[in-house]
Amino acid sequence: MTTRRQSSRIAAKAQPIEKISRKRTASKVQKTTTGSDDGSTFGDDDEDVPEPSDPEIVDEDDESEDAAQSRPPPSKKRRTTTSSKHSAASKNILTRQICSRLFPTLSPSPTLPLPTTSLRQTSHALPYHRPLLLQSLSSRQALLSWFDSVSTARSMPWRKAWIDPSTSPSPSALHAALARRAYEVWISEIMLQQTRVAVVIDYWNRWVSKWPTIEALAAASADDVLAAWRGLGYYSRASRIHAGAKLVCDDPDMRGMLPASVAELVDKVPGVGRYTAGAISAIVFGRAAPMVDGNVLRVLSRQMGVLGDVKTDKRVIDVLWEAAGALVETVARDGEEGEGGVSDRPGRWGQALMELGSTVCTPKPSCGLCPVTSTCRAYGEGYALGVEKGVVDGVVGVPARLPDIEDLCTLCEPMEEDTDNAEPAEKSKPVSKRQQKTISSFFGPGPPARKKPADPAPLTPRALDIIANHAKQFPLKKPKKKVREEECIVCAVRRASDGRYLITRRPDKGLLAGMWEFPSHTLPEQLNGKTSAPARKSKAVAFVSGLASAEVGRKGVKHAGELGSVPWLFSHLKLTMHVHLFTLHDDGEGDVEMALADAGIKTTGQRWASGEDVEQESMGTGMRKCWALVNDV
Repeated sequence: MTTRRQSSRIAAKAQPIEKISRKRTASKVQKTTTGSDDGSTFGDDDEDVPEPSDPEIVDEDDESEDAAQSRPPPSKKRRTTTSSKHSAASKNILTRQICSRLFPTLSPSPTLPLPTTSLRQTSHALPYHRPLLLQSLSSRQALLSWFDSVSTARSMPWRKAWIDPSTSPSPSALHAALARRAYEVWISEIMLQQTRVAVVIDYWNRWVSKWPTIEALAAASADDVLAAWRGLGYYSRASRIHAGAKLVCDDPDMRGMLPASVAELVDKVPGVGRYTAGAISAIVFGRAAPMVDGNVLRVLSRQMGVLGDVKTDKRVIDVLWEAAGALVETVARDGEEGEGGVSDRPGRWGQALMELGSTVCTPKPSCGLCPVTSTCRAYGEGYALGVEKGVVDGVVGVPARLPDIEDLCTLCEPMEEDTDNAEPAEKSKPVSKRQQKTISSFFGPGPPARKKPADPAPLTPRALDIIANHAKQFPLKKPKKKVREEECIVCAVRRASDGRYLITRRPDKGLLAGMWEFPSHTLPEQLNGKTSAPARKSKAVAFVSGLASAEVGRKGVKHAGELGSVPWLFSHLKLTMHVHLFTLHDDGEGDVEMALADAGIKTTGQRWASGEDVEQESMGTGMRKCWALVNDV
């Protein structure tokens, strides 16, 4: 018979599921995620992001851009050659030159006439991408007015009136109000990364009800924090929030108050990158800080007509961030300045861009509902296509002359022929190379052309389709890499004497950090999709037997069966978990907790837990589905 001491040896030998390695992307860029933070991967509300509440597939592990930015540099760096340093420096200089031409230092800008729509050649000048919103006060006001109206109809609990420092009754009251507001915005922004608003609302309400202040969160246990995050996915974010709360409360300078500046937030608070920092700085403290998530990158790409990769092309991303900074600074100057030059305008502006991207300027845009079409290059180009096709009334300007080589845009990729907007007859006809150049979607500032009628007739559905089909090509979409597939066996070992299960805790870093799970073993890659039930049983038995001591062998552990398989999708991995149940027969003698203590289980993160305890533990959603199979037996 197996003793409890022997069963504790099994626990002591159990190891967490083998670390699932990620393939590095070609370029990890700064964010914004998701939504959202930090990016994103960006905090993007794109239609292909699965909801955490999806019963079959959930992306739980995508690391936020903010986390990537705040992560300390590795201790050992690959040696950088002189040529690569010069290459990086040259790229930075080129990016600065582009930004200086697109976003010159401006005095408070009057409303300037907007250029007329005109077709342009594929080779176009860089100044074409200067944001027209910078020169249109009426358009900036229109976007703010639109946001004020829709934010009332689409209320969210974390959207609250700006705290004006000049109206506070006392410094202590102002400190307490700002500290709590900054904490609430911080939590909402992290939760919204790659997660739908409808899902986040309930989580946010429960969170601030349980921990209404940053001090209350700092005093919470790690297990309670992970339990409150259960179902949201991205569990490492919860751990970083908890660590950040402790740091902010313990720091003698911060004293429970998140910093107001973007630089300090990024430098001092774990898991906070420039997107989340910008949101806190602008929404709470009224500073002119850009807020750029995946939605905003899409909006700015279309507003500026930049056909570039906003996920991996650092130069394009940096230029759009600079554009966001120039815009929020301009918006801050538009209104009457509050105390110390702060106001609610930067926060409203940043939220307006995000709201526009998540509800109107989506991957499949509703251009007819947009309040800033007059400044949108993508809309104007689509409008010009409509005129060319005869479905929109108007006159389009002549193409601009070819710019000098030093003025050429180097941000945009070539645009593919617009087959979505081709008439049925056109799709079947071969198009000559000369025609392809003539029907280029791009247009630029050419000789003055007649303006569109002051009060044009409403656009037809066909015209709006042409415009939207053109706009949805922005930003550039790269083919998605095939998600790596992996299989593992999940072994639930139940002790016969008391019905407890062996559970192990994952490492504090990496995939599903700090979460509990059943002992698991990853199958060799060459076996993916090729294993049979008998083969998996053999692998599972060998794995569990290997956890037992030599004297226990296979006699004390009995395989009860394969209970089923659970598919689960991470951002970088499609994982199939085959669940096996084992029964460990022991003599029922001794105290469970004493046996665990003797084996040092408390220090190794492994223990025997009752079914009720397993139910309450912090597990990934996929592992919880494995538990559901076990619990049904």
